[in-house]
Amino acid sequence: MIEEIRIQSLGVIDCSTLELGPGLTVITGETGAGKTMVVTALGLLLGGRADSGAVRTGARTARVEGVVVTDRLPDLAGAVEEVGGTVEDERVVLARNVAAEGRSRAFVGGASVPVATLASISEPLVAVHGQSDQHRLLRPRAQREALDRFGGEPVAEAARAYRELFDRLRAVESELEEVVTHARERAQEADLLRLGLEEVEATAPEPGEEQRLAAEETRLGFADTLRTAAEQAREALSSEHGRPDALATVGAARALLDGVREHDPEAAALADRLAELGYVLSDLATDVASYAARIDTDPARLAGVSERRAALGRLTRKYGESVEEVLAWAERSALRLVELDGTDDRIEQLRAERATLRAALAEAGSALTARRAEAAGRLGEQVTAELALLAMPHARLTVALRRHEAEAPADPDAPGVPLLVDGGWWRFAPSGLDEVELLLAANTGSDPRPLDKGASGGELSRVMLAVEVALAGTSPVPTFVFDEVDAGVGGAAAVEVGRRLAELARTSQVLVVTHLPQVAAYADRHVVVQKSHDGTITSSGLTLLDDEAREHELSRMMAGLSGSDTAIAHARELLEVARAARAG
Repeated sequence: MIEEIRIQSLGVIDCSTLELGPGLTVITGETGAGKTMVVTALGLLLGGRADSGAVRTGARTARVEGVVVTDRLPDLAGAVEEVGGTVEDERVVLARNVAAEGRSRAFVGGASVPVATLASISEPLVAVHGQSDQHRLLRPRAQREALDRFGGEPVAEAARAYRELFDRLRAVESELEEVVTHARERAQEADLLRLGLEEVEATAPEPGEEQRLAAEETRLGFADTLRTAAEQAREALSSEHGRPDALATVGAARALLDGVREHDPEAAALADRLAELGYVLSDLATDVASYAARIDTDPARLAGVSERRAALGRLTRKYGESVEEVLAWAERSALRLVELDGTDDRIEQLRAERATLRAALAEAGSALTARRAEAAGRLGEQVTAELALLAMPHARLTVALRRHEAEAPADPDAPGVPLLVDGGWWRFAPSGLDEVELLLAANTGSDPRPLDKGASGGELSRVMLAVEVALAGTSPVPTFVFDEVDAGVGGAAAVEVGRRLAELARTSQVLVVTHLPQVAAYADRHVVVQKSHDGTITSSGLTLLDDEAREHELSRMMAGLSGSDTAIAHARELLEVARAARAG
């Protein structure tokens, strides 16, 4: 709920704070005192159009702040944090600045945001009903949602079943359209994959083969050079022609140290190491000789290796950077080919599923319409009964359900065609087959008309009150504001207006600007707008009244005399009646 509204330099209000709470808060005051400035302030917090003319004379900027408690509004807290705002102690401050030269700035939780962002965050919090306001319940979508909430779980269950089928049908139709539209492309893709797989299969590459062939090709290409180097290395290690070699040199060094080993252990150790080196050189000479003997010049093998490498290169140019990537491509492509080869079967499956879903959706749509029709009858009766208590005894509200007929499609199997329901073709939407509209017949014998055309400004406010009372407990809006909802009402009807507002305030926060003491008497909290004049500038302030002050204010509203004993007695009686009614 809104906990507090702070208004600075707006209209005749210099600087005032309006403390709110749960239940019904009324704002009263003499004509011209500035009562509607509170509603104007709320409009600014809701992202409404900023009027620089509303900035107080002599002030540079008007500012409005609203403190909103978020403990029961988790979506609000999330939205505030998403735009960079801060929620502290489960409270967020919404603010709007309007400069005298026309600029406007908006703030959410301390973060500067576009006015449109402020509107999107704050609009779900408050429903304002006034003769010049755009009413939430005048929007077709809001009327449908209100009816569905009023219908409770039976309507909600039918709506869920319908929406699940609708979403599934849309998914199936989308896939079917994609498959049919791209059938030629899919066939071409399948042919290309098939050719590629045949090429890979014919070549039959093996993991690591490319590296092995590259090494073999290099060895074969330099066979003569490698053999010559190996033979010379073997000759240097162990010569067969009596030339000096490594083995002879090491043997001579060993013999010299062996001759003196008895004289020094270190010389003996070195002689042993030379003996070991001789053995190693002997083995190495044998290995080098064997390596030289294995190197053959084989032009045929070299040509075969080069040809194989060229075949692998053709694959890696087309299907991957390496043989391993080519094999991975082949594995993926084989699976894709199986999918593409099943296109015709998939089309038939999707068409059959679509037909089943359309039939089920038509049935679910009819069931949803039936549930809505039952709820619409009850809602119309309740609102009509409320209107009779609000000085509109001849008014009648009906909730109309309408379907939009469509022409029979040339191809009933085409995607997106209307639904065939009860022998007729009808357009349908995610919300069902129906459009919901609240219609009002304001007088006996008059035809029901849409709310914005069938009621005057004063009547419309009372119709909105009647609707909100009927929807009490199902509405997601936590705060309702009624600006002069009592226009054209008096006497016993005014008492009923107060009673209905108090009834709505049992489940929601309600703020009412009123001229009627019968309405003000039902308030949980009574605020008066008082005007003062210092000879140059008129100012207004907001004052929360205690019980005694309320009696005086109600007496002023009834008789225009705040000190009249008779008027005060009447005010006291009216307050007692209202307290008893609220307690009941």
